[in-house]
Amino acid sequence: MAIKLDMSKVYDRVEWSFIETLMLQMGFSRRVVELIMFCVSTITYNVTHAGHTMGPICLGRGLRQGDPLSLYLFLICAEGFSTLLKKYERHQWLTRCKVARGAPRVSHMLFVDDNYVYCKANGMEAQRVMQFLQM
Repeated sequence: MAIKLDMSKVYDRVEWSFIETLMLQMGFSRRVVELIMFCVSTITYNVTHAGHTMGPICLGRGLRQGDPLSLYLFLICAEGFSTLLKKYERHQWLTRCKVARGAPRVSHMLFVDDNYVYCKANGMEAQRVMQFLQM
């Protein structure tokens, strides 16, 4: 089974606590993580319509597309995604598959904003993929 995941909406849905925890687990210093989280979490927006300004609008999650820092944070999230899939492989919750003749077995491939997850096409592994995605 091959599952294509469109990651273009991930920027809007990334939980800040996930990014913070992931950076600490990757070995970033507490001070660097605090500085990055300050940059991510203190953004406010104002909306102007018909001469009236509404705001500030404060966000609770997500990354700003176009912000140079967001690209690096997205890569950190992709690393967390990949690491979690590898854990599923190690526990044999997902079975790696060949995507082409002569190719090595893989459980996933990550591209710019598309990810592919490969596993056996059966009910148990489909449930595990759903569990993984909810996590």
